Amino acid sequence: MHPSASPPPGRRAVLVEGVRTPFVKAFKEFLKLDTIALGTAAVSALLDRTQLPYRELDALVWGGVILPAASPNVGREIALDLGLPPEVEAYTLTRACASGLQAITSAVAAIERGDADVVIAGGSDSTSNATIGLPPKLVHAIAPLAFGKATPRDYLQVAAQLVPISEILPKMPRVAERSTGLTMGESAERMATRNEISRERQDAFAARSHHRAAAAIASGRLREEVVPIDAAPNQRVFADGLVRADTSSDQLAKLRPVFAKDGTLTAGNSSPLTDGAAAVLLMAEDKARALGYRPKAAIKSSAYVGVDPTDQLLMGPAIAMPKALDRAGLSLRDMDFVDLHEAFAAQVLSVLKMLGSLAFARARLGRDTAVGDIDDARLNVHGGSISLGHPFGATGARMVTTMANELQRSDKSFALLGICAAGGLGAAAVLERIG
Repeated sequence: MHPSASPPPGRRAVLVEGVRTPFVKAFKEFLKLDTIALGTAAVSALLDRTQLPYRELDALVWGGVILPAASPNVGREIALDLGLPPEVEAYTLTRACASGLQAITSAVAAIERGDADVVIAGGSDSTSNATIGLPPKLVHAIAPLAFGKATPRDYLQVAAQLVPISEILPKMPRVAERSTGLTMGESAERMATRNEISRERQDAFAARSHHRAAAAIASGRLREEVVPIDAAPNQRVFADGLVRADTSSDQLAKLRPVFAKDGTLTAGNSSPLTDGAAAVLLMAEDKARALGYRPKAAIKSSAYVGVDPTDQLLMGPAIAMPKALDRAGLSLRDMDFVDLHEAFAAQVLSVLKMLGSLAFARARLGRDTAVGDIDDARLNVHGGSISLGHPFGATGARMVTTMANELQRSDKSFALLGICAAGGLGAAAVLERIG
């Protein structure tokens, strides 16, 4: 059942609670915690906060991008590590940066079609523990030694193949599109040029993200979602580690471009490599109320789309967001908040420009009117991935949690979420407050 369809009475999937670990810079405090450990910490904190009896949990749906080679079903490993009942089934999915949102909408669909009553969904990633693969030449050369009985002659033959040494040394992974050979940042540079997004606008947007995130932390508005976790013996991490309250456009303007010599994208106006996890508790509405929980929100609709990676790789949200609005029977004017994943300031500004473009609406959406301009006061009200960080598999669940809490806190009705993802993918969802 699609989230925009009406589920049977009482089977609407509702969000009861959401939490996340602090988000910290890769290779820092969470260096010793892999994606399974981070996910386990988030789910454990969610269970502690909600006091959900383990016997009530039917399934765990997890999103991830950097999956451990030896145990890629991270969701099942989390369930086992926590000692959940063996019958709690779990699976792991990947839709690049939209993985966390996909985990949630997959759980929603399972609940609303009657496959489960109570599901935990979310995601995690540890860039710090990404596998660095061996060059194929080295793997091919040493395979006979690893998989069979080797003779002295075999060792000599292998040694002869291991020159020059530069071709067999492990290299830092280059996260590039398989179809284009371009990294996401290089593709975003192309978007900035094509859509005439200046360096000044990018830096101003990045500074705004940090200032809003810092204000949300200072006011306590993010305290509800962030739970402290133990990173190591005698090392407890309580808060996000990437937000810079004192940054400014002038300071960001001093940074060098990182994806092109004469480019406009820098480390300051791009999302940083991040470690972290986020998890939400979803239930059939009747089940939630029977167990004494007060639901916060529901996914009213969702949409996933693909665009040509050779065109504008990160433009997917400009197509997915209006599709989610149409499925919900709502317009951009009905949205109290819009939360758009900040992979890069250039990507966000490009998507915003296309949403306000009549030409784009006609050419790409088949509409006679533009989707509309988004009031700055409603956009990314607590910052976004540029300031808070972006553990790939966790961001979608972080956004859903933040917006569900804000809808409740401000007594508003709807939030629209948009996420770009590698491979030319876009994702969106409309979140509705439950009063």
